[in-house]
Amino acid sequence: MTDIKDFLKELISLPGLSGYEAPAREVISREWQTLVDELSVSPLGSLHALKRGSSPEPRPRILLAAHMDAIGMMVTRITPEGFLGFTEVGGLDPRILPAQPVRVYGKEPLRGVIVQPSDRLLPPSQKGKPVEMKHLLIDTGLPAEEVRRLVKVGDPIAFDTEPLELPEDLICGHTLDNRASVAALTVCLQTLQRAVHDWDVYAVATAQEEETLGGGFTSPFEIRPTLAIAIDVTFAKGPGVNDYRGKTLGGGVVLGWGPQSHPRVFDDLKALAERLDIPFEIEVYPRASGTDAYAMQIVAEGIPTMVVSIPLRYMHTPVEVVSLSDIRRVGRLLAEYILRLTPEDVKKIQWEEA
Repeated sequence: MTDIKDFLKELISLPGLSGYEAPAREVISREWQTLVDELSVSPLGSLHALKRGSSPEPRPRILLAAHMDAIGMMVTRITPEGFLGFTEVGGLDPRILPAQPVRVYGKEPLRGVIVQPSDRLLPPSQKGKPVEMKHLLIDTGLPAEEVRRLVKVGDPIAFDTEPLELPEDLICGHTLDNRASVAALTVCLQTLQRAVHDWDVYAVATAQEEETLGGGFTSPFEIRPTLAIAIDVTFAKGPGVNDYRGKTLGGGVVLGWGPQSHPRVFDDLKALAERLDIPFEIEVYPRASGTDAYAMQIVAEGIPTMVVSIPLRYMHTPVEVVSLSDIRRVGRLLAEYILRLTPEDVKKIQWEEA
């Protein structure tokens, strides 16, 4: 089995924007193929992995979803001088963009850097302020005619920062939202590899979560799980996030409590974490969770869902930070939960209001 740190560093070195997930999907598929019984790709591009249970058919099914798509950019224009204008894919703060290295995926990958005009050349309303995205450009260093030959409007652009190991078991890089959760799901599958469990387990690396929740809507429609759990990241404490909204980086699993969290499943995961001495925090969200759980919950007649998260600093930037310890804890908790599921538990997953 691949060491989870090496796997994650490889994964966050790849592009794979919403709608363009193939590079990430290929690496995840390679890692999962020895851990499961079946692999397939949905019509939308999500990766489905099935590890069969041992109880008599028809077996209950649990779906574990971690989206593999990433934020990034897309070419919107090519200036006469050969610079590239762009727009966001998935939500970006323009303040963090200037001077970032990027890779443009045209006819061949091109390296470039995001640049901004001199302050004196900006409109008066922009002087002395963070530069709006519409004024930013990408410089590939190539002549204009070569840029126009290799690049067209609509080509995707990914961040090109290298993964960085920090002290205290931390990893820094782009696309940790949400490939950190893909790594946690991989830890779960590694733990289950030689184990016997009653339920069928579907591990799904969903597509297009950042833009459409497309994989969250379509994969459970095909799989029809008895229960679905979304694994995602949440805001860790850090600069500007030190109140109740931030969770402790390296502090363990984050269990979501809100309209996408089934009360019985929440209680069972909380009790199991306590029993296994896995540290956890609770995140309260009174509205939609902003994860694939929102989509999965309302598929067909409705699916019981839960949200399990990993604390992450600097979300939607090229320097996101997570703890490998948190990733391993999430993977272990999910695996231990699956090992304890029995066919009789289906009857217990009923909505009960306290």
